[in-house]
Amino acid sequence: MRAPIEDPTGAGGRAAMPGPTLGAGADGTSGASGVPDPEGRGAPEDLPPRRGAFLVALGAFLLTVAALLPLYVYDRVALLPASAEFELRMVDEDAAYLDAATWSLRQGVEIRRVTRVEAAPHGGDWSAWEMSVDVSTPERMIDHWSRRVIVDRVTGRAVNCCGEHVDGDRAIRQAGLVLHWPANAPAEDVTHYDAEIRSAPLLEYDGADQVAGIPVRRYVQAIGATQAPDSARSVPAALFTADAEGTVSASRWVAITRTYWVEPTSGLVVNAQETRAESLRPRGGSGEVGLLTADLTLSEGQVSTLAERARVRAFLLTALDAWAPWILVPAGGAAMLAGLVQAWRARETARIRRRDLGARVERVERLGESRDRP
Repeated sequence: MRAPIEDPTGAGGRAAMPGPTLGAGADGTSGASGVPDPEGRGAPEDLPPRRGAFLVALGAFLLTVAALLPLYVYDRVALLPASAEFELRMVDEDAAYLDAATWSLRQGVEIRRVTRVEAAPHGGDWSAWEMSVDVSTPERMIDHWSRRVIVDRVTGRAVNCCGEHVDGDRAIRQAGLVLHWPANAPAEDVTHYDAEIRSAPLLEYDGADQVAGIPVRRYVQAIGATQAPDSARSVPAALFTADAEGTVSASRWVAITRTYWVEPTSGLVVNAQETRAESLRPRGGSGEVGLLTADLTLSEGQVSTLAERARVRAFLLTALDAWAPWILVPAGGAAMLAGLVQAWRARETARIRRRDLGARVERVERLGESRDRP
C-alpha cells in the first residue's frame, strides 16, 4: 500500500471536517480520543444544568413557613403585649356624689373615672401592670387608689407574685382576668377581679353584639351591694340620724353592674360600661346615705380607637392561623412540583442532546474511514 501523500494543508486531501478536538469534553466526547462515551456519559461540563433547584428550594421554604406560622409565630403574636401604656376614660355627665366638704349631695355633676395602665415586661410570658384609678369632677378629686398586678400574657389572668398589691395591701391574692381576654377564648363565663371589693365575681357571657362595625361578645358582671374592705371612715352622725351630734364610723358599700364588649379573635376589650351605686353605712348601726351614683361609659372616640386596634390585631391573628397556611401550602407544593418537573425535563433534554451528538460524531468518523479506504 502506498504511503499517503502529505497534504500541506493537513486536511488529508479533503476539506477539514468540523468535529471534536482532542481533549475536548464539552461536546459529549470522552477524554482525548474525541469519541463519545457510548453510555451517554460525558465530562462534568456535560451534566444537565441544575434547573428547578430554585423552585424546589422555594417550595420547601414556603411549606416550612406555612407550618411555623400557626404552630409557633401565632402563639407568640397572640400574647398580650409585654409593654403598654394606655388609659380608659369613663364619663357620666349627669351623676351624683356626696361632697365631703359640705356633706351634701350634689346632683347633675360630671363624674370622670380614669384607669391608667403602665405595663412592663416581667419574665418570659408575664407583664407587670401598674394601675391607678382616679374618680373626679372637673373641679376636684373624689377618690384615688392604685394597684399592682402581674398578668399572664397567655391567659390574661392575674398571677400571685412579685409585689402585687391593691392600694398598698400586699396580703391580697388577685385572681381572674385583669382586663383583656386571651385570643380566641371560648364564649363562656369567666372570673374577673374587682380590686375595690378584692374578689373575682363571675363575669357572664351575655351573647353576641356589634361595636363600631365589628362583631363582639358581651359580658356582664353584676356585683350586689358589697362592703369595700378597709373603707371605714369617720363621718358626721347627722348623715344617718337627724340632729345627731359627733361622728360615727361608716364603711363604703358598692353595687356595680359592669359590661364589657370583647372582640373574640384578639381578646381585646373595645367598649366598657359601669353602673355604680355607692353608699355609706354606719358600722353597728342602721341607715344609709348615697355616696356616688353614676352610669359611666367610654367616649365614642375612644371606642372607635379600641375597635380599630382590635380589628387590626384580629386580622393579623387570622392571617397567621388560617389564611397564610391555606395560601402557602398550595403555593409551596406547586413550586416544588414545578421545580421537579423542570429538573426532569432539563435532564431528559441533556440526555437526548448527548445521544444525538454522539450519533453525529460516529457518522462523521465512519464517513472519514470510508473515504480513507483505497
